[in-house]
Amino acid sequence: MTILVAGATGNFGGRIVHALLERGATVRALVRAGTDQPKLDKLKDKGAEIVSVDMTDSGQLTVACNNVDCVVSALQGLHDVIVNTQSRLLDAAIAAGVPRFIPSDFSTDFTQLPGGENRNFDLRREFMEYIDSTSIRATSVMNGAFADLLSRDMPLLDFSKKQAGYWDDEHQKADFTTMDDVAAFTADAALDVGTPRILRIASFQISPAELAKAASEVTGHTFTLTNMGRLADLAAYNRRGRAADPDGENQLYPRWQQGQYMQSMFSVLNDPLDNSRYPDIQWTSVKDVLKKRV
Repeated sequence: MTILVAGATGNFGGRIVHALLERGATVRALVRAGTDQPKLDKLKDKGAEIVSVDMTDSGQLTVACNNVDCVVSALQGLHDVIVNTQSRLLDAAIAAGVPRFIPSDFSTDFTQLPGGENRNFDLRREFMEYIDSTSIRATSVMNGAFADLLSRDMPLLDFSKKQAGYWDDEHQKADFTTMDDVAAFTADAALDVGTPRILRIASFQISPAELAKAASEVTGHTFTLTNMGRLADLAAYNRRGRAADPDGENQLYPRWQQGQYMQSMFSVLNDPLDNSRYPDIQWTSVKDVLKKRV
């Protein structure tokens, strides 16, 4: 099969390219004209075919999509990318006769969340409405939060303070999936002609209490639990922060957007999981993730 990957030069997109090539796929890496040569060389060295286009040119995008079995989008950005650029890519895929499209969702299952509570999810929801109005077969991969974030200091897990934070309930679980696990699953899904509209996965589902225990065992230091308040208070805090920061609307990850991710993370849990759909995937454990920080 031939799979076109948009956003192939990015950290996550590059992992999808690698996973597809490992599975024997022909990979067409769609890149913006003018992309730095070292990034292109890296993809070429892996074995990908490079297709450089003007992402605003529908004709070039359509040619790039010719004889492609599935388009995978790993594009990242705001409305101009997630809605506008992806829509042009989708239209081009349909014009070229591509049967399947995997959009750049890769997040908490926002279909289970109300609109207006997470800006970046609302952009994906807008694109979802458009793609679902077309004839193409779409599949979204919902993986919760990227587990790689746990190696950084954040309210949920702070290595410097040796604490894990929680809102409402220290036993409320959240979905986490490593980038490599998501990439592997996405590659399998791209090569699977029978995928449903939504696939839900998680390397692990874990609560703040369990996270504190795992961090304590991995580091040899006791991590304590800290009550961060109510989830409703976090939501109100995020709304106030967004209202007070109009410039943040032009930033991918303003402070209030980070808070919205935390709020969303503990508002819905993937159930049931589709982890077993591709049995060859070896799912990463929370301790394996935390060991990278140590």
